[in-house]
Amino acid sequence: MADISKLRNIGIAAHIDSGKTTLSERVLFYTGKIHQIIEVRSKTGAGPTMDSMDLEREKGITIQSAATYAQWKDININLIDTPGHIDFTVEVERALRVLDGAVLVLCGVAGVQSQSITVDRQMRRYAVPRIAFINKVDRAGANPDRVMAQLEEKLNHRPVMLTMPIGLEDNFEGVVDLIKMKAIYYKGANGEDIIEEEIPSHLVEEAKRRRMIMIERVADYDDNIAEKYLAEEEINNDELKKAIRKHTINLHLTPVFVGTAKQNKGVQTMLDGVELYLPTPLDVPNFGLDLDKEEERIELKCDPTLPAVALAFKLEDGRYGQLTYMRIYQGTIRKGDNIINMANGKKIKVPRLVRMHANEMHDIEEAQAGDIVAMFGVDCASGDTFTDGSVNISMTSMFIPTPVVELSIAPKEKSMQVNFSKAMNRFQKEDPTFKVYRDEESGETIIKGMGELHLEIYIERIKREYNCEVAVGQPKVAYREAITKKAEFNYTHKKQTGGSGQFARVAGYVEPLDSDKSDQYEFSNKIVGGVIAKEYIPACDKGFAEQLHEGFLIGQPLVGVKVELNDGQMHPVDSSDMAFKIASKMAVREAVAKAGAMILEPIMKLETTAPEEFQGVIIGQLNQRRGIIVNTSIDAAYVTVEAEVPLKEMFGYSGDLRGATQGKGEFSMEFLKYSPVPKAVQEDIIKDYQEKQKNK
Repeated sequence: MADISKLRNIGIAAHIDSGKTTLSERVLFYTGKIHQIIEVRSKTGAGPTMDSMDLEREKGITIQSAATYAQWKDININLIDTPGHIDFTVEVERALRVLDGAVLVLCGVAGVQSQSITVDRQMRRYAVPRIAFINKVDRAGANPDRVMAQLEEKLNHRPVMLTMPIGLEDNFEGVVDLIKMKAIYYKGANGEDIIEEEIPSHLVEEAKRRRMIMIERVADYDDNIAEKYLAEEEINNDELKKAIRKHTINLHLTPVFVGTAKQNKGVQTMLDGVELYLPTPLDVPNFGLDLDKEEERIELKCDPTLPAVALAFKLEDGRYGQLTYMRIYQGTIRKGDNIINMANGKKIKVPRLVRMHANEMHDIEEAQAGDIVAMFGVDCASGDTFTDGSVNISMTSMFIPTPVVELSIAPKEKSMQVNFSKAMNRFQKEDPTFKVYRDEESGETIIKGMGELHLEIYIERIKREYNCEVAVGQPKVAYREAITKKAEFNYTHKKQTGGSGQFARVAGYVEPLDSDKSDQYEFSNKIVGGVIAKEYIPACDKGFAEQLHEGFLIGQPLVGVKVELNDGQMHPVDSSDMAFKIASKMAVREAVAKAGAMILEPIMKLETTAPEEFQGVIIGQLNQRRGIIVNTSIDAAYVTVEAEVPLKEMFGYSGDLRGATQGKGEFSMEFLKYSPVPKAVQEDIIKDYQEKQKNK
């Protein structure tokens, strides 16, 4: 049996263009998994190992998280390279759900960017310990100290620098290991020869000073180190490493390494950091929900001899059918074992177990607690839990963000309908943020996603992978509706025709929910004395929910509403589920008409960066787009403007920004919140909607 303490499940996550994929490529090279380094934007048409999709290679971005495993010295690493683009945020979300540790990659020039903040928030959500790698310190304007300060100010980390650079920008030669107090150089064609030497004389004082700062920071959290520090006793390196490891795992400290993946310097030292400071599966508590005890939290032990529990966290449609990535939390799963899908109770025989290396697979006979592997030919959904049947446990699912952009889409030729449906089904199964529904009124197929790029990639994949040309409508914003005040309802539904009639009366009120529940629907049953029989209550709930989903102003779902049912009446013969459902639907219509209905629009958090001279132009553009400027900062002759802008106004922004900044401007955005639309804009939206209804 493999030694679990020698295993590390880690992810590499960062803002787009910080060099994650380049770093992953170097990790694979130094661990002997690949024998040639290929750059992200290579002229040969080949792409990095971890970007195995054609689209990824063409666009030079990571779209799907890729998994691989490697060996470094005497540890085994399961490595997941995640996308940096906000549109593929669910890929990061699902990777972090199953990982024990992470490497947060930061650009030595740009530092902590908007997506770094998002990734950090995701790491906190799943309490993932991390080390930071400040990349690109060989580039003009690199300043690791500034990035350290940003880690502290913007992300509230407690960074401890464990390697400092020898020279910066063009003069970057290697690093000083502040624990060993040695200079480390990376020689050879690809930096594979590691040479340790004495620290250059002009850096000795700085290295001593930085080592003292590191010890002080560790002493803030560790009593043993603090005592020795105050008594001015010698602190040996093993004690220091042990303390840093302990406080990295309990999220007090973030060890920081510097280097340049592209120039092959500093990566091996960072890998040593993965071994020394990131947790093994034994160090991280994981919990399931005991379905026999009303979903009581139960700790899963990373023990191969206990009943098996595993989580399917990612699906891919491979050449040989569905490939299911899973993390095993407890027990052992062998090829040929019977396992049970807790979502639907189906028993499945494990046909094939593999370890993934990007798009290659290596067959294995068994996998045990702590491992990340893949299964073939198992039909399930992302987020399903599997057990060996002897325990009734489910894992909590991951957080799924709300899709905010929609498009109408249809195959150009009728003969392509089957392929089109196959693609839609597969992508929905693979990606929980990609939604497909049919607009009953227009008969159109609508796809929803996290942004224009997200949907663009899927449209491109339909063409390439399913040989299906599609016609695409204009991108539209996914609006919501809401109410502003409390309103009562008292509605009686009566229908007398031949035979038994229909009768139901419902009374109560609707009111807006608190802002932290603004995307929810809450039903409160306050019926007393049996004026409405218990068996009709679910029909009322269903009627309210359905009517709210249909909306009132522009046919969009009404959210953030509490409906209380507190009175009513029924008839011994004429009442039925159907009668109460109809009464509830009509009652909500009556109440919402008095409750000040309004339209909500998605507001995006936008970060735009460009050379300083374009500051006025950028702010002018954002003001025209109803943007609210939140913050402006200037760093190394570059201005960064943070703003909150309605998504409706963001279509076409990339072209406008490029045109106004001579192609030098960049931006990233993510969904922030839903906010009320200004009155004039609301009237226009309602008018457009009514026009379309008339023309149908």
